[in-house]
Amino acid sequence: MQVTFDLPEELIRYLGNDLQALSRAALEALVLEGVRSDALSTAQARRILRIRTRQQMDLFLKTHGIDLPLTVEQVRRDSEVALSFSE
Repeated sequence: MQVTFDLPEELIRYLGNDLQALSRAALEALVLEGVRSDALSTAQARRILRIRTRQQMDLFLKTHGIDLPLTVEQVRRDSEVALSFSE
């Protein structure tokens, strides 16, 4: 789906005229809000943004101020991986 909207000139001065970059910025903002509001899972957001790995997605979210809570299973799995390096 394609969506078109008007941007104030002042905003364009701050963001620039690169339409590709503006389109990506708008997509990222919508996806970030979707994750924040629980309308999108991180897996859905990752697919939409074409981010390759869960670690890259976690970094993207943290860079934008979204810290996701860890599950007990994630902590257990990460601990097992870390311990395997010490053997």
